[in-house]
Amino acid sequence: MASLINCPHCGVRPKEEFSIRGAASVVRPAPTAPDEDWNRYVFIRDNERGRIQEYWHHGAGCRRWLVVDRSNITHEVFSIADAEDKAKEAAR
Repeated sequence: MASLINCPHCGVRPKEEFSIRGAASVVRPAPTAPDEDWNRYVFIRDNERGRIQEYWHHGAGCRRWLVVDRSNITHEVFSIADAEDKAKEAAR
């Protein structure tokens, strides 16, 4: 993985300031969804190869949640966005 990450709030920072917190593409089931859907959401995740989106937390900087689009094969980072902005986009 690149040793420097370009935080949208803090600028270029060392990757050690960030924590990867999981897949950002997983969709939460509706509250009334069957137990099987909730079981899959909580416990079963695909281990995809290639370009993925993940939640990262900038714990040693702005403390914001980010969505990082990267390759889990080459570790190339394609884009980084504030998670709040991504949520607003999805709500439109």
